[in-house]
Amino acid sequence: MPPITPKLPDTDVRFKLGCSLAYQVKAPTTFIFNVEVAHLKSLAIKSEILTFAPDIERRVYATPDMKNRYIGLNVAPGPLSLEYNAEVELTVHRADPATVNETPVSELPLDILPFLLPSRFVSSDRLAAFAQAEFGHLPKGHRRVNDICTWINEHIAYQRGASDGETTAHETLLKRAGVCRDFAHLGTAFCRALGIPARFVSVYAYGLVPADFHAVFEAYLDGRWWLFDATRQAHLDGLVRIGVGRDAAEIAFCTPYGEMEPTNMQIRIDRADGGSEPTERTVDAISTEEPAPHAGAV
Repeated sequence: MPPITPKLPDTDVRFKLGCSLAYQVKAPTTFIFNVEVAHLKSLAIKSEILTFAPDIERRVYATPDMKNRYIGLNVAPGPLSLEYNAEVELTVHRADPATVNETPVSELPLDILPFLLPSRFVSSDRLAAFAQAEFGHLPKGHRRVNDICTWINEHIAYQRGASDGETTAHETLLKRAGVCRDFAHLGTAFCRALGIPARFVSVYAYGLVPADFHAVFEAYLDGRWWLFDATRQAHLDGLVRIGVGRDAAEIAFCTPYGEMEPTNMQIRIDRADGGSEPTERTVDAISTEEPAPHAGAV
């Protein structure tokens, strides 16, 4: 059993959020969307509505482990638009980073294994020597993962157009430039290379300018998943989860199979309770996931 992390007061924050997407479909295309907020105990959905124009029959699936929500549509040529709006209340768990420790691989739940191994875009095997040389000597725990984020932020330029949907973590390190997707992949890769389970997370991000779908990562420490954003662009206590996976391939907001052209994308998230704005970027250890001391393993 991992040690109990001393607890700071949880906070509840209410948001209104959503997105508007539009496409010109040029040939019969199957779309798989992942834009709805995840079904979490810490994320109470007060209201939500998802509409398509034209109103097409949809298939839905929610992964029982990750709580990701997928919508599939078979679309004929012509225009397609999606409108999603929700109001949610997010419970944010806080802790002193100095009290959040790493769990030895020998004590990790076995179903954590996928988040220790390389995946399509998280080439942790190719980065193992670099990660050990750069971060292996640092004190273990939440602060080491935060130091990894600081290193990425200081050594990788945030540059639109520097990467594409096929860029891997080791390519980002070589190019020394990328966007949030690349920053999250690189942070995930460094963690896995050090024996720290890590996973890719897509979110609605309060405080992100301009508003967009955002990518961060979570590291598994002391029996819980903790949030990290190497871009330092959004508030950690204002991240509303959409999906989690081994890397971006599993939780893209739109995966099309066919010929189409995006024509519009608008993302929005605002406070809905009139309270003070979330402010935590690096001070507290932040989690919006329930404790998982066994991660589902028996």
